[in-house]
Amino acid sequence: MGRKIIITATLLGALGIILGAFGAHGLKKIVSETAVASYEVGVRYQMYHVFFLLFVGLSSFFSDAVKKRLFILTLIGVTLFSGSIYLLTFNGLSGFNVKFLGPVTPIGGVFMIIAWVYAAIQTLKIGKSTKI
Repeated sequence: MGRKIIITATLLGALGIILGAFGAHGLKKIVSETAVASYEVGVRYQMYHVFFLLFVGLSSFFSDAVKKRLFILTLIGVTLFSGSIYLLTFNGLSGFNVKFLGPVTPIGGVFMIIAWVYAAIQTLKIGKSTKI
């Protein structure tokens, strides 16, 4: 499970860098400053969760079942949160109206919060004698 998580994290990281570079160099020419700011939040939170997934994938104290749950929660969260922000950024540029995705963003945020809280709970369950 750890290998799959690390591979996913590195791919999400590469994608985050690509999207961030596009946001810094190309996006400002085609969308509003407000849209750029939202887009940057999506990239930032994606990158935060790249490091979270690397931590989870490399940790030896989480069981594979816990790692799998954290992986799924985080991946759903990033996809819904950052993905919806990316799509909403380009709403006015395509023929598709994706404003219906607005409520999806906080749902993704809730999944990310649940992943962090679940990681904290699982860490607290580890015995004090276990070296972390």
